[in-house]
Amino acid sequence: MSMLSQTLMLAGRGVARLFEPPAHSRRFDARRRLARHWLWTVMLGGIAIIALMALVDAPEIRLMPPRGTASLWPFRIMTDFGKSVYVLTVLGLGTLLVFLSSAFMKNVARTRMIGLSRRLAFLFLAVLVPVEAGEVLKGIVGRGRPFVGGAADAFHYSHFAWTEAYASFPSGHAITAFALAFALASLAPKWRIAIWAYAAIIAMTRLVLLAHHPSDVLAGALVGILGAMAVRYWFAARHLIFTIAPDGAIKVARDGPAGG
Repeated sequence: MSMLSQTLMLAGRGVARLFEPPAHSRRFDARRRLARHWLWTVMLGGIAIIALMALVDAPEIRLMPPRGTASLWPFRIMTDFGKSVYVLTVLGLGTLLVFLSSAFMKNVARTRMIGLSRRLAFLFLAVLVPVEAGEVLKGIVGRGRPFVGGAADAFHYSHFAWTEAYASFPSGHAITAFALAFALASLAPKWRIAIWAYAAIIAMTRLVLLAHHPSDVLAGALVGILGAMAVRYWFAARHLIFTIAPDGAIKVARDGPAGG
């Protein structure tokens, strides 16, 4: 059997493992911990979102420079680093290229490349799942973007509109940035300050460019984080990349079968 055939067989096994029944002995502890985090995040986040809508959204967008202001070009460049299609394309192609390149390597190098491809696949799914959930929420909620309709109205809605003008809540860029930040921080906690700074910068650009209200950005951050948390649990429950501590905390598996 050729190296390429072996690699493709490994790919099939990896996909199969991703959808097999969970087997980690401590998965119920992790699930309870995840449920608690979800509950508190949704409760406190929901209160904060309502407060922003009522008190902050309209005054904040009035303070921002008009759309199309020439001096905002740096923000237009920065904001693209949180665009879901770009992030997902890079992660998806990166996963594929790294995995296929492992076919031409041997022993330790091959094992490392396969491990890297699994981590890239985790990042891809950790972003994809909340992004798709966010797209559904955008269409259902149908919140108008800042100044759609001509006024600084934080409560301008057209439910089930499924149009770009009424796709303000939640912010897709914030979903992407915070989902990616959570997933990256899960894999590399030592870099978490820089990682979360990236997400905060993306969120700030959406406000400055009048693409979203503050509550849209907060909602996007919550959707991104909650979605990435669910994907991380899915991997950990199947002994992929992560392991589960006795208290239910999910951590990166350094070696052994839990590393995937």
